[in-house]
Parts: sequence; C-alpha cells; structure tokens
Amino acid sequence: MPRHIYDEDHEALRASAREFVERTLRPRAQQMIDEKSIERDVWKEAGKQGFFGFDIPEEFGGAGVRDYRFNAVLSEEMSRFNAATSSCFGIHSDVCPPYIVDLGTDEQKQRWLPGIASGDLIIAIAMTEPSGGSDLAALKTTAVRDGDAWRLNGSKTFITNGYQADLVIVAARTDPGKGAKGITLFVVERGMPGFVNGRKLDKVGMEESDTAELFFEDVRVPDENRLGEQGLGFIAMMQRLPQERIGAAVSNVAHAKAILEETIAYAKERKAFGQPIGSFQHNKFLLAELVTKIEVAEAYIDDCVLAHSKGELTAIDAAKAKWWSSQVQNEVLDHCVQLYGGYGFMNEYRVARAWRDARVTKIWAGSNEIMKELIGRDIGL
Repeated sequence: MPRHIYDEDHEALRASAREFVERTLRPRAQQMIDEKSIERDVWKEAGKQGFFGFDIPEEFGGAGVRDYRFNAVLSEEMSRFNAATSSCFGIHSDVCPPYIVDLGTDEQKQRWLPGIASGDLIIAIAMTEPSGGSDLAALKTTAVRDGDAWRLNGSKTFITNGYQADLVIVAARTDPGKGAKGITLFVVERGMPGFVNGRKLDKVGMEESDTAELFFEDVRVPDENRLGEQGLGFIAMMQRLPQERIGAAVSNVAHAKAILEETIAYAKERKAFGQPIGSFQHNKFLLAELVTKIEVAEAYIDDCVLAHSKGELTAIDAAKAKWWSSQVQNEVLDHCVQLYGGYGFMNEYRVARAWRDARVTKIWAGSNEIMKELIGRDIGL
C-alpha cells in the first residue's frame, strides 16, 4: 500500500541515510558487534551528514526543523540496517535533544547542543534504576543541595550510550517527601569526580549497542547543570516519553519489514521437495498474513508520526503504537526464523540477530504491560 506522509525532502534524506549505511556502517558491521559500540568517528560522520540536529535550532548547530517526519525517516533507515544502531542514534538525536532545547538555558544550549549536533558529544538519558524498571516515580538516586551545587548519589542501569556518553541527563530525587513531584533533572558530564561510566552490559541481543551501568558517588553537579525547574523532572519526562515511544514504534516496524522482505526473497529461492518453500500453501498464507500485519501496523504508525509532526500525538496513542509495533515485530521475526529453518538459528544470518534484537522492544521505553495499563486507564478501567 502506498505511503503518503513523506515528500521529496524526506525522501532525499532517506537516500542520504541509505548511502551513509552502505558507505560507513555496513563495512563496520562486524566491528561494532565485536566492540559492543559504535566508534567515535562514525558518530562524527553522522553529525557531518546532519543526522543529529533536526530538533536543534540553527543558532546551536542544528537544522532547526520541527518536523518529526525527518526523525522518522532516519530511524527507519538505521533500523533497516540494524535495530541497535537505530537505538543508539535515536537516543542521541531523537530522545535527548528536546530536553535541552525545551528546558535548557541559553548558556546550556550553547554549551551542549553544537557538540550533540556534530556528534562530538555523545549523550544519554538515565532514568532506569536497578530496582525500579518502568516505575520512574520510585527512583532512588538522590541529589542534595550543597551550596551552589548538588551532591548526586545513586546508580542507573540499561543506559543506551552509557559507556561512551560525554553527557548524561540524570533523573534524581531532590525532595524525598514529594513523590513524583520531588524529581529533578541534571546534566552530568564525563570527568566529573565520582561519576563512573560502568561496564558494557552483556546482552542477549542488540550487540552493537553500547549499554552500560552508571554510578554516581558524591558527584558535585553545579546548579548551572540543573535542567529545568527543581521538582519538575518527572513531568518533563512524561511530556517527552511519547516521542521516545513513537520513535521506538517507527524502528520496530521498519526493522521487521526489512527482515520480512529478505525472508520472502529466501522463500522464493530455497527449495524443498523440488519446489520453492514459499509455494507451499501454509508458507504462502503465512507470508500473506505477515505482509498484511506489517502494512497495517505501518499505516497506524505513519498516522502517529504525522500527528506528532503537528503536535497532536497523545501519550495514549504513543503507548498503543509502542506496544502494538513491538508485538507485531516479534511475531513477524519469530515466523521469519521458522521459515529459514536451521539457518534461522545461525548468527551469521541477519534473521537470527534480528530475532534476538527485537525481544527487548517489548520491555524498553516502558514495558508493554505498562503501555496497556495506560490505555486501560484511558478507557476508564
């Protein structure tokens, strides 16, 4: 089914992103897996291509384009290459910049945004804690006022870009007795005494992604690094989570769609009992179902992307997009592995790696169970 939300400018970006994948990323694919991270020169090259500055105003080194469709196009193309690269780039360029653009002072914007746009400063956001998971209101990391600074103590885990991060947006509790209203955001910089970028975590999938634990032991964070007003951090996160969730949804569908296309091609070539396996009625019907599921999911996600571009996407619709896209993604990729047979279980085949990579999408950006809880509340249950 034809898609109607992108124009010539968006498709020009798509062509540029595909060229970047072929020239810069694909030759480094195995290296990124082995090192569990994306090398710094790749970040800088992506910055030169203008991939990191869509939401950043021109005076701070970005494109100043408040059209989410550009973010979505980049996410789609990175996800077609692999979901891990899309995740790392997405946190850096799609999730984090709006916090600084919307909440930062002019001094903070001038200090951090140009480096984010160029890829010289890698940024992460630290919400999740070892004991908290999706319950952001229950975080235990604390920040206590100390003159013109704050003393930050605690830890975070499962932080994408955490090992390489030069900047980390950290959610900390500044008013213990106020629950969700007692959370404040800070930007912690690499090299601050007491801040440790912990080990790279050994994950089931997403091997190319730099995911780490972060530790804060009496980190003295100047008040000038406080992002937004004291006590409004939880509200700030809730206001910006819909963008993270629609970004995840875009990636989920694009990732599954690419692997499904490869599986269809495989089903046409692979023979069993003297004929292509795709010609067997069961496989033919299955592939027909999978193609339809992807196109239906893509149509809904496209509507959400367009709504977000207009500032009309609700948190509930973003939750629907996030959980449904990850469900469809995992169902499609599981069937793709089955169609490949024994080869589908071999790491040298993209389908195997994609299947492993997809599993986390039902957990991150708020677990699917939390998404359903939000939707359930919205319908009065």
